[in-house]
Amino acid sequence: MRKDTSIDMTTGAILPKLLKLSLPLMLSSVLQLLFNAADIIVVGNFAGDNSLAAVGSTSSLVNLMTNLFLGLSTGANVLASHYMGAGDGERVSRTVHTSMLLSVISGLFLTAVGCLFADDLLALMQTPPEVLELSALYLRIYFAGMTAMLVYNLGSSILRAKGDTKRPLLYLTLSGAVNVILNLIFVILFKMDVAGVALATVISQCMSAFLIIRCLARETDSFRLELRKLRLDGATVGKMLKIGVPAGFQGVLFSLSNVVIQSSVNSFGAIVMAGSAAAASIEGFIWVSMNAFSQGALTFTGANIGAGRYSRVNRIAVISCSCAAAAGIILGNLAYLFGTPLLSIYDTRPEVIEAGLVRMSLVCTMYCTCGLMDCIVGSIRGMEYAVTPTVVSLLGACGLRLLWIFTGFQLPEFHTEFWLFMSYPASWIITFLAHLVCYFFMRRKLPAADITTDS
Repeated sequence: MRKDTSIDMTTGAILPKLLKLSLPLMLSSVLQLLFNAADIIVVGNFAGDNSLAAVGSTSSLVNLMTNLFLGLSTGANVLASHYMGAGDGERVSRTVHTSMLLSVISGLFLTAVGCLFADDLLALMQTPPEVLELSALYLRIYFAGMTAMLVYNLGSSILRAKGDTKRPLLYLTLSGAVNVILNLIFVILFKMDVAGVALATVISQCMSAFLIIRCLARETDSFRLELRKLRLDGATVGKMLKIGVPAGFQGVLFSLSNVVIQSSVNSFGAIVMAGSAAAASIEGFIWVSMNAFSQGALTFTGANIGAGRYSRVNRIAVISCSCAAAAGIILGNLAYLFGTPLLSIYDTRPEVIEAGLVRMSLVCTMYCTCGLMDCIVGSIRGMEYAVTPTVVSLLGACGLRLLWIFTGFQLPEFHTEFWLFMSYPASWIITFLAHLVCYFFMRRKLPAADITTDS
């Protein structure tokens, strides 16, 4: 008998079930980050300084190009959560098949764009000439795996709608181990440099995509994936795009501001680039730990609204925000406290470590505010409000960062790494407060009482 991997998110205590969903998701995200972290660590230790800068400098560009399409996973998760909460198996099935076909189409499009325009995009980011060729090579190979990455992400978002985050964790554990082993083989044994780490990442992504497809194909309920049912259902696509495009566009806006900041980082030279890339890799582990609770807030809110359990919405928001803030405070400050040994994993040069610590002193210690911001956004999107969070993020986090880069940061007394990275915590605090106001306004539009009652 197949073990039930779903979670009943509409009844009972919220915290234990939120942790049951979010903790495996957190570990899955950490493993996914290890794909890129393994690239940076292996390159930094066995390939050379320019190779490390080349790999690290592409991350913001990759995020910029993929976030719009990854927003579709948010749309898929919200729709599947709502329909599951409402007991509508037919619409759950349509969401599954539409999502998986969209992931393939989107992945092929991204591969074409990334491979054709890699040099031009990197040049726009002011990538130094000494690392441009290596960065372009890494980027082209990396984008060859875009279809596999999107298939995995949309497939895991579908499983997350029913509370299943354990199997995606298992699949990423297996593919992550393969990625690390192949990194070492390709770079140390075959001397393939950045091409080796990129190829290892693509192979591991294909493995995780295969496992998630096999998992969905073996489901016995409305989440079952069948080849003959793969089609783009018009109504489902429309709803998914209504939720997912604003969510993805918000990711694009954040990535756009990060690309501008990365361009400013590049202007300080290869040492600061290497230090910032190492620090950003460490910060990524903290962010995904907090973001797991944002995804939990989105999924739980969507399921409870679909089931008419409106009285649980505020409690979900408070509990998820508390968990995210706790994770940010603990992990962020521990990361900064042990910043020197952590950064030395990536690069042992004192000047690189010093540059990385400047960034971590501002980002890591204040990361809890980013977690709060993301959790409130998750709750808002779970209520099917997609445009407002994007607008707030455009005017808040992204707009403020860009305004600072093009105004105050250009003044000689503020043109330093410290003031460059200060734009992160300042924008998080202001944007969180704006999102909080929006949340209370939108929550008042929902019914105060449940449509159904506990049995």
